[in-house]
Amino acid sequence: MSEDLTLDCVGLLCPRPIIELAKHLGDVPVGGVIAVLADDVAAATDVPAWCRMRGQEYLGAENAEGGVPRYRVRRLS
Repeated sequence: MSEDLTLDCVGLLCPRPIIELAKHLGDVPVGGVIAVLADDVAAATDVPAWCRMRGQEYLGAENAEGGVPRYRVRRLS
């Protein structure tokens, strides 16, 4: 599955990846998918927690090229 938008947050520490995700959520249509590339270990818990709190769908994580974690979020509203 492809993403509508990929945010490169490599090198950004908590809470910056979540701030970027929140800032750019409106850049994709409802039903669209945002991928967040983040090497900060906190992102592994922060992204799913943000999705729960904001009513968005967490699609899971996988490693992107180079082994950087890619967290995928579907915009629901």
